[in-house]
Amino acid sequence: MKKIILANPRGFCAGVDRAITIVETSLAKYGAPVYVRHEVVHNKYVVDGLQERGAIFIEEIKDVPEGSILIYSAHGVPLSVREEAMAKNLTMIFDATCPLVSKVHVEIKNLHKQNYTIIMIGHRGHPEVEGTMGQIDSSIYLIESVQDVAQLHFEENVPVAYVTQTTLSVDETQEITQALVEKFPNIHAPKRQDICYATQNRQDAVKAMVPQVDLVVVVGSSNSSKSKRLQELAESMHVPAYLVDDPSQLQGEWFEGVRNIGVTAGASAPEALTAQIVEAIGLFSSGTVSPLQGIEETVNFSLPKELLRAA
Repeated sequence: MKKIILANPRGFCAGVDRAITIVETSLAKYGAPVYVRHEVVHNKYVVDGLQERGAIFIEEIKDVPEGSILIYSAHGVPLSVREEAMAKNLTMIFDATCPLVSKVHVEIKNLHKQNYTIIMIGHRGHPEVEGTMGQIDSSIYLIESVQDVAQLHFEENVPVAYVTQTTLSVDETQEITQALVEKFPNIHAPKRQDICYATQNRQDAVKAMVPQVDLVVVVGSSNSSKSKRLQELAESMHVPAYLVDDPSQLQGEWFEGVRNIGVTAGASAPEALTAQIVEAIGLFSSGTVSPLQGIEETVNFSLPKELLRAA
């Protein structure tokens, strides 16, 4: 008998759930359209669904009409975007930035006030990185690899600190942080609780699942760094892995000769989509569905006070 084994935890994290709820509640309370700066989360299924209900996703504040409602995505925005938005005659602005990202923003500002030179570990071009680095106007350097550490040169006795993109786990950044500590022994490190719990939990769940399966399907969009990392993690453990955000993307030949199939979902992928994909996998490879035991996540983030009653 074949098995479809579900990783646990998987899917929505508290920050994603909050961001989507802000958009949904704004639409319910104020009506369409509401404008969202960047995709609220990196998931096509979610974005398409919100567009159908009246959300309009834009990249430039100039594209938001006067008198509109604007929402910042879960990834956060640079100060320049906030300033541009505040200068417009908008009815309301809601900040859907993940609170864990907001904590990093506060940390960067505080470090900057203390004259630290700041290093950010992250992926160039990712909206969270652009938003975080955009909190200050100088003395911040982006690195993506151990090789980048070797290129860093600062004056002696300059205080140095580092922060990380929240969508990176402790495991992913371990080699880079070790290289930073070796080069800058007195470097200021972020607090452990600033690391995204959901990123680490989902990667740990994949590590626990992979030894039990012959193939992994990751539910998530190609522009989701968290989802892509789950695929890469499974492949690094020598198990074929495929990233899909629609049941139609599944291919029957993937499942030929495969006994146990693992399924997980990135933090921006809804459980409803995972259920559709699990059902579609069952058409290619009938068998039982077995959820694994895993960490129970109890983190919740509150909505903006203007939306609490409506929610």
